Amino acid sequence: MSEVSRRDFLAGTAGAALGAASPALASQPAQPAQPAAARFRLGIVTYNIAAQWDLTALLRICGAVGLNPVELRTTHRHGVEPTLTADQRRAVRRRFQEANIEIWGCGTTCEFHSPDAQVLRRNIDTCRQFCELVRDLGGRGVKVRPNDLPQGVPPERTLAQIGRALNECGRIANDCGVEIWVEVHGRGTAHPPHMRTMMEAADHPRVGVTWNSNPTDVVNGSVAEYFRLLRPWIKSVHINELHSGYPYRELFRLLREANYDRCTLAEIQGMPDEATGERLMRYYKALWTELVRG
Repeated sequence: MSEVSRRDFLAGTAGAALGAASPALASQPAQPAQPAAARFRLGIVTYNIAAQWDLTALLRICGAVGLNPVELRTTHRHGVEPTLTADQRRAVRRRFQEANIEIWGCGTTCEFHSPDAQVLRRNIDTCRQFCELVRDLGGRGVKVRPNDLPQGVPPERTLAQIGRALNECGRIANDCGVEIWVEVHGRGTAHPPHMRTMMEAADHPRVGVTWNSNPTDVVNGSVAEYFRLLRPWIKSVHINELHSGYPYRELFRLLREANYDRCTLAEIQGMPDEATGERLMRYYKALWTELVRG
């Protein structure tokens, strides 16, 4: 048989086989598309779950459970504060590196809603100190918050003031090579449309939002509306009690679809001892893993 004839024969045989098989293939139901794998990780905020753990306990539990990264909330027992000396900062950074745990950043109580100019300036200056600390630690950002809409002040004025302060903080963060994460937080200020107004007023690439998993995110049982409203600015995510009724499965699906590749940080009430806390976080991670599957 010539080479040309051989090719024609094989092609015809393959075509006949495919034709014979095609009715069976066509009758098989289409397989549902698998959801995209999550690119984000489970970390922890030391508020309040780890408030009483020193740095040794924090690193041990995070390593044992697989929690990474860590947001170090100010005033807690770990003691990572702007008062640390240069040598102490290097030592903290080295301990995290040796434990293979990432410092996500520092969680502060800096807030910018006060109508008192001196209070406002004090908070911006404190934010600067934390930006410098996170830079020295090798972390990524500083969490700040709005906390109120003061009575007697038009809300639009307060929101604009917060935005201007955040722009200044963003410029400070840029100089330090870190970011500013504005927690969706506070009386009135936690309203997602108000958060969007602040972000638009801040207008700085280093300034974004920490989604805080608040009940006020939910509209008709869904977080989709407000998630899409704030999506362009979401740089960090706080999650809390996964059994609370908050639509976490939907939130995690939206994060997957948005290709969010950072972290969701467990921020849980209660201050258990180390043994209880480790056991609790193992259960928490198992539930988180199930919800993330979609």
